[in-house]
Amino acid sequence: MTVGTKKITDQPAPVSFMEAVLYWLKLGFISFGGPAGQISMMHQELVEKRRWISEHRFLHALNYTMVLPGPEAQQLATYIGWLMHGVWGGIAAGVLFVLPSLFILIGLTWVYLSFGDVPAVEGILYGIKPAVTAIVVFAAYRIGSRALRNNVLRMMAVLAFIAIFALDIPFPYIVLAAGIIGYLGSRLSPEYFKAGAGHGASQETYGPAIIDDDTPPPEHAKFKWGRFIVFLLIGLFIGGVAMVMLFNAYGWQGTLTQMGWFFTKAALVTFGGAYAVLPYVYQGGVEQYAWLTGTQMIDGLALGETTPGPLIMVVAFVGFVGGWTKEIFGPDSLLLAGAAGASIATLFTFLPSFLFILLGGPAVEATRDDVKFTAPLTGITAAVVGVILNLAAFFAYHVLWPQGFDGNFEWFSALIGAAAFVALFRFKLGIVSVIGACAMFGLGYSFLL
Repeated sequence: MTVGTKKITDQPAPVSFMEAVLYWLKLGFISFGGPAGQISMMHQELVEKRRWISEHRFLHALNYTMVLPGPEAQQLATYIGWLMHGVWGGIAAGVLFVLPSLFILIGLTWVYLSFGDVPAVEGILYGIKPAVTAIVVFAAYRIGSRALRNNVLRMMAVLAFIAIFALDIPFPYIVLAAGIIGYLGSRLSPEYFKAGAGHGASQETYGPAIIDDDTPPPEHAKFKWGRFIVFLLIGLFIGGVAMVMLFNAYGWQGTLTQMGWFFTKAALVTFGGAYAVLPYVYQGGVEQYAWLTGTQMIDGLALGETTPGPLIMVVAFVGFVGGWTKEIFGPDSLLLAGAAGASIATLFTFLPSFLFILLGGPAVEATRDDVKFTAPLTGITAAVVGVILNLAAFFAYHVLWPQGFDGNFEWFSALIGAAAFVALFRFKLGIVSVIGACAMFGLGYSFLL
């Protein structure tokens, strides 16, 4: 098989650090669709098209990030960037995945607070929401078709969906149960829990990758206690110095100091992604600290769903509104106050994510061929597919029945969502193109109402 004049069996040329930086920057601007859509986008680009990393290595990294608290898509980008170009590669990938979203949300939140409801913006959001739903459904299909290699894993995905959708079991318990099942399965029937078990190797589909199944870990990805301790101390130093500076400037009860402490705690309980931590952020931001109202929190979630970057970036919205509401720099510096709040919320939410990758990545690389370690992660990935389907159902309900089942059915949203899915599945259109077209349909429809 050939692609142009180049055989599919040819390994891609090595990727320079700057080439990778440009890709991560681009991803930061186009990473719509929440974690499911973002992971699917990275798989399509890095595994299928560019072949920077093999599917086996990609899924192994994904399995690890699913176990961690924090935004798994951003952590996956950090992991791949670290594996390819070391510490600075991981930092560049992780920061650029978040930075565009931070600036976009600062701008949109300022518009939101300054000018209120804008009909044109509402129309654009109306069109984007069903597109996001279609992206999540398509991502569940793409990831599930590759991760659920046998009936045991498929059944785990179904049970996970039932557990979270029908039984309302918290995500951490589902992760724990899936990991235990995977571990026991590795002892009883290991063939069901081997990464990639059940189908041909990814090489037969996409060709060899720069970081292939049998590519040994680079020197920087080998576990060393000295390196582990140094990274841990640096991470604690950065967080500690930032907190001390806030404490000295504003005192412990200062708004920015409390934001730093609150979002550090939030970063450590975000098992299951943004939707798992939203109740915690709501309780703290709305009820405990009164940084924003409940209605503003819902509006912030809508912005987070329809802007690039991790959905957990809703914390930047909370921080901005909190800084603005509390007028931390006085009534004449509201924009500066909001930007400071958004930046503090983002820093303390994402700092642990970098530590988890830089500290745990070498151990993950060292155990990727040991089924005792990989089987629990394979089981967790199967369960996460079911959780992604639950997310798709959650989106679909709120998009198609915004006032609940007793309200009107949004038939035009349903048409946009169906067209978006067909465009992604049948015609293989890019996610950005689909979102742009749906936004225009939503805007046009809003003018007809």
